[in-house]
Amino acid sequence: MKISQLKLGEKILFGIVALLLVFAVLSFVMLEIYRSRLNHPMYPATTTFDFTPIGKHGSELFRDRGCTDCHRALRNGTNHGVTLDGVGSKRSLNYLINFLKRPEATYETKTVDHGLNKEAAYVAGLPDTELHDMAVFLSELKATQGSPDAELPMPERSGFVDEMVKIWAPDTWKAERHDLRQDAMKPNNERP
Repeated sequence: MKISQLKLGEKILFGIVALLLVFAVLSFVMLEIYRSRLNHPMYPATTTFDFTPIGKHGSELFRDRGCTDCHRALRNGTNHGVTLDGVGSKRSLNYLINFLKRPEATYETKTVDHGLNKEAAYVAGLPDTELHDMAVFLSELKATQGSPDAELPMPERSGFVDEMVKIWAPDTWKAERHDLRQDAMKPNNERP
């Protein structure tokens, strides 16, 4: 088909698509140039860890047993399943051990892949020592306070949050509840 045979509307449509494509390519190139010149990571790491020898062994098992085929931990793996960064801030070691052994009984609902006769059902059949070491690894993946995976919000005050509470929260609600950010300032053993 010759361009001269295209109608005016078709020429305009193809022109707009071409401009969008050029814009997308240029944006990608500029972003990559910017990212390559940064002296720090573009996105901050929000998971901290200090692995014990057992946790380090659990990390190796996590990769060797194929968990990274579905899960991401420490920026390693895929996003097919739940991202496990920061899970140690939400779940206890006992919970994680029980989940690895009996996922649907612990989670109290059907899981996508970890139930009986499902793709990741093999995990529950691994030796108890391996499950324990993997659970220790997961329990040592702590979220930085204030990150999306953290149990507690950022300790500093947020003008936006304060203003929204002031506008939208009824006075009875304010009297019955306390600000979680106050708990964030307390040591772990003093939190409710």
